[in-house]
Parts: sequence; structure tokens; C-alpha cells
Amino acid sequence: MGGSRASWVNTTHDWAGLVDTDHLRRIRQGSAEFAPGGPVHLVLEVVAYAADEAASRGGGRCVVTLHTDGSVSVKDDGRGTDTRADEYGRMVKKPVMATKDLRFFDLPEAERLPDGHARRGMSVVAALSEWLIHTNHRLNGSWSQRYERGVPVTDLEPVETDGTTGTCVRFLPDSALRSRWSLTEGDLARWSEHWPGLAVRFEEQRNGENRSGQ
Repeated sequence: MGGSRASWVNTTHDWAGLVDTDHLRRIRQGSAEFAPGGPVHLVLEVVAYAADEAASRGGGRCVVTLHTDGSVSVKDDGRGTDTRADEYGRMVKKPVMATKDLRFFDLPEAERLPDGHARRGMSVVAALSEWLIHTNHRLNGSWSQRYERGVPVTDLEPVETDGTTGTCVRFLPDSALRSRWSLTEGDLARWSEHWPGLAVRFEEQRNGENRSGQ
């Protein structure tokens, strides 16, 4: 799809703007409201998008990994984040990280995540993380972009295509939230029942070793 971004149809996010600084500031000022379960809630916000993709394709998989640096990643096998060309031929990705999800953010009654709290969208994760790296594999190309507290600090940087599609979101929650960090394989197994179409695998890296479960 080409043409002006302002003319593109908005379904989940507003394509006309790539960053909404007021929106991100509101989230950072209200972390207790938008991440009531701390980092665990942020993980569920990301997994919810993998579940959406799985539901649209009749099933899917994702891997949640706790890394030794305190960050966590969620990697799925979906189609990847939508990317379009504007009227100048420049690639523009759907602004999922730095703008509000039109379906959920202002409608907390719309959907509840498995922890019982309202789903608000991926921008909550980006805004409440010291950094976030969004890596995207699509049939029309692969790229990565880094955010710091919700604001992109790099352009779309090409990454080698490996023949697969999907999205990987790796983020380091704010230090104030990390003090409440607690995520286990049992948590994910219990919560994944909320999304029967999504198979979730848990991996924990400690001292260079992987501990994984299904």
C-alpha cells in the first residue's frame, strides 16, 4: 500500500504519526495504573499480540526468555509487524511501540489479560522500559529498531533474512519495576490457557546456561 500516511486506514494504531510523546509521558507518570503487576504485566502485554497473530492464523507459537542482563524477550512465529511504503517510497512500520493501541488504551473494559488487569497495548511496554529492541521478520524484508523509554533512537536497521517470519520484542523494564520481577514457567503455563491457540515456551538464562520448559 502506498500514498500518504494520513490516508491509510487505521485499525489498531494511527499510521499518521510515528511517536506520541504526550501518550508516552502519560504512561510513565502512571506506571502503577498501566503496569499494575510490574514487569510480569508487561510480558503479558507483549504475549497478547502474539496471541492475536496466532488467532488470526489458526495457531502459533512464542518463546518467552529471561536474559542474564535482566531483560526479557518474546519471540513469535507470526507474519511480522505490518510495514508499508509511503508516497516517497520510504518504508514505514505500524507505530505499535510509540502510539496508543486504538482498541484498548482508552477502553480498559475492552479486554482483560490473564492477570486480571486491563490490556493497554505495546506502548505501555516501550514507555516503561529503559530500552526495547523490536526485531521484525517479514516476507518483504527484515529490520530492527531500538527504543529508549518509548522513543525510537535508531532508524529501521536491516537485519539478515533467515527465511522465517515473526516478531521479537526484547526489553529491560524500568529499574523501579524490576524490584517486583517474578516470572516462572508455571505462571506462563497457567496464563497461556487464556490463549488456547498460542503455544508458549519459557526459557531462563542463568550463568550462560539455558533452562527451558514447555
